[in-house]
Amino acid sequence: MRRFALAILASAAALSPLAAQDRDYLTPDEVQQVRDAQEPNERLALYVKFARMRIEYINNLLSKEKPGRSVLIHDTLEDYTNIIESIDTVADDALRRKADVSPAMKLVADAEKEMGAALEKITAKPPADMNRFEFVLNEAIDTTHDSTELATEDPSARSAEVAAEAAREKKEHDENLSPAELEKKKADEAEAKKNPPRKAPSLLKPGEKPAVQ
Repeated sequence: MRRFALAILASAAALSPLAAQDRDYLTPDEVQQVRDAQEPNERLALYVKFARMRIEYINNLLSKEKPGRSVLIHDTLEDYTNIIESIDTVADDALRRKADVSPAMKLVADAEKEMGAALEKITAKPPADMNRFEFVLNEAIDTTHDSTELATEDPSARSAEVAAEAAREKKEHDENLSPAELEKKKADEAEAKKNPPRKAPSLLKPGEKPAVQ
């Protein structure tokens, strides 16, 4: 946690107001970890870990009244919200590809219930400088609640919703294609059916499920 806090502090000190708008919500090391975790259950577990670290960091900041802490709390809350949204994106993408993410969904739901409660605890006993990050705090709480509902939703129902949304987006996209683009798309799809991509070999033993940390 200390190394994470130092990384956040160093990033904040180096950023200009313009650069802050393009600030990445993950540290470089976290980005690499996500890239290495290609299996969705492992990736979801990583995002949960990163979100917990943000909550812990926020609590540490709130435990000591120091000048400038509200900026760090504000930015960390924004990063946390982006991480929660990434959890939803990874889960939906996995369901769209018909991958089984049930091992990670319980982990996500349990963690988000705890993190949502931790954020609500801040509003129950607001610090003196909460007006400087109140908006992003409420946004983080709402995003957490929405994500928890998705994580506890029946997998088949959520899969159906994801499939319906994907079909709607595909239809809208196809309707905006020019005749030439539509013809090329049909040709590409026909070629893909003739030469389907090879499935990546699994490192898991028969019947073994991915480990969720």
